Amino acid sequence: MNITKMHGAGNDYVYIDCFSQDVPDDLPELARQISHRHFGVGGDGLVLIRKSDQADARMQMFNADGSESEMCGNAIRCVAKFMYDHGIKSTPNLKIETGAGILSLDCEVGGDGLVSRVKVDMGPPELHGPKIPTTLPVDPDGRVVESAVEFDGKTFPVTCVSMGNPHCVIFVPDATDELVLGLGPKIENDPRFPNRINVEFVEVLSRNEVRQRTWERGSGETWACGTGAAAVCVAGVLSGRTERTVLNHLLGGDLTLTWDEASGHVIKTGPATEVFSGQWNR
Repeated sequence: MNITKMHGAGNDYVYIDCFSQDVPDDLPELARQISHRHFGVGGDGLVLIRKSDQADARMQMFNADGSESEMCGNAIRCVAKFMYDHGIKSTPNLKIETGAGILSLDCEVGGDGLVSRVKVDMGPPELHGPKIPTTLPVDPDGRVVESAVEFDGKTFPVTCVSMGNPHCVIFVPDATDELVLGLGPKIENDPRFPNRINVEFVEVLSRNEVRQRTWERGSGETWACGTGAAAVCVAGVLSGRTERTVLNHLLGGDLTLTWDEASGHVIKTGPATEVFSGQWNR
């Protein structure tokens, strides 16, 4: 089975072109095996690039633990790059079907004829607590914004946002290992988040610049999280900490986010990189 390793700002997945080949039936097990960083290819998960009767392609993705996820803002940029660079789609403007709906993407093509960066319309955020979902108490508008929530005996200001998948955004003075690696998995599996949750620990550097570390549901700490960065942009505006456009520094690179006031959509721009191609013996 032909595979391709790609990453978006260090958020790395193994990609399989399902336009030209079939895949095994047990996809969760394939994701666990292929994502293992010692016994497999290594990655934050598995992404299948499938045919769609509604869009140019459909992205199906699995986390490293085999759980299926609705959406990944970094992976979808790589899907667009793969589609264009490998000649499946001849124009740099694509629509990709995901578990969170159909998203529009615009590719920046370099002088070598290959895609270097991709802009994604992530759509509007979901802010209604029960739809995220979370059972945390909501404000009069049905949202969880800067709510004082206790985790592991400590209280944090929490904002919950769904960008097709659920996020818990916490602004902190310092996104330490103790928070990300110690508290992150406890919040992910907190029963107040029925479908588990992605957790962002965010340092505000200025009103237009932040630094983010993410404990990602089903994968642990990842070097970037595109939907998480979008959620951080929204949370920054709702909490009054940032402007509508921010530069987000992640472990694997930078993303630019804008929560457009007119449309209500979050627009994200960032890199997409192909690392290598090979074969997986199934």
